[in-house]
Amino acid sequence: MGDLKHTPLHKFHDEHGAKLVDFAGWSMPMTYTGIIEEHNQVRNSGGVFDVSHMGRLKLQGRHARKLLELACSRKISDMQNGQCRYSLMLNETGGVKDDVIVYRLDDDEFMVVVNAANRDKIKAHLQQLIDANEFTLKFDDQTESTAMVALQGPRVMEMVSQVSKEVPTLKKYRFVVKNLLVIKLIVSRTGYTGEDGVEVILPAGATGMALKLLMKDVDPAQADALMKPAGLGARDTLRLEAGMPLYGNELGEDINALSCGVDFAISLDKAPEGDGEAFVGQRALLETRDNGGPAQRIVGLTIDGPRTARHGMAVKIDGQHVGVVTSGCKSPTLDRSIAMALVSTAHTEIGTKFQIDTGKAMLDAEVVPLPFYKAPKPS
Repeated sequence: MGDLKHTPLHKFHDEHGAKLVDFAGWSMPMTYTGIIEEHNQVRNSGGVFDVSHMGRLKLQGRHARKLLELACSRKISDMQNGQCRYSLMLNETGGVKDDVIVYRLDDDEFMVVVNAANRDKIKAHLQQLIDANEFTLKFDDQTESTAMVALQGPRVMEMVSQVSKEVPTLKKYRFVVKNLLVIKLIVSRTGYTGEDGVEVILPAGATGMALKLLMKDVDPAQADALMKPAGLGARDTLRLEAGMPLYGNELGEDINALSCGVDFAISLDKAPEGDGEAFVGQRALLETRDNGGPAQRIVGLTIDGPRTARHGMAVKIDGQHVGVVTSGCKSPTLDRSIAMALVSTAHTEIGTKFQIDTGKAMLDAEVVPLPFYKAPKPS
């Protein structure tokens, strides 16, 4: 793993016994003590994730907003400073290049967080739009000069309140820029687990100091520790329980954006500032909508028995192929097998019965509402 990039938290992972794997060219922790234990720690108390591999692209200048309006499927101009917004970036056929979170730092200053595997692709896409439209702005990839940490779980705000009284008052998808001693942090009320929590962007060189100040309660050896480190394995089971799509599974260039279950992130009524499309891929999506909608949609499935469905397995009705499993796991919280699948729109009604072909056996499955799990509201 010598050729892999290391995040600023690499020493932290070593010190806490992480099992490191190659993830999109980065050396990342898959687990520390085990996926189920880390998953339950996040659901019951709190976990800390290194998400520094995610791309962080800063756009600043008089055309930054216009660029993002064109690149993003969701409205950008009506965002307030201090607000972040989940959106898609599409190709011309309406497929998904990536799902992103846009931060509006100031009137003409934005940060875009992209998936690690798509960072170079999205940079090239944005640069192509800049060149084609003669936009004037500063485009800075800050991924390797910054770190990003996610603190997730029902007791996270209890810990954060010891450092800041302002952050726990933030609404979801809002952020604040804070100074912690000499360190400037962007702290957002966002996450990818279905739990409450924050994500923090900070200078790479200040990570060690910030960890000591922010995460003094992190102790994997202490059974009842408020916070413990968690790896990519638990992050995936948590997001699946929460019904959140994963790029490469529920989202992709060959999957119509209207199939993915994230219609809230698509502003089909967004008006272009000139001729043509308001955003790349809009014309294709409007054509899909006007022709009866997408041929397939993402659904949630519960599966009878202990076996799990895996990505790529065929979904069938009476032996007829009607879709494919996109994600699956044994849910630690629900103690049963769950999955998401991309199936024919005609078979998406709640209660529809399927069989999943594992190649060795057929598993009985049923369509259920998403998400599988919702965090209890704080009392």
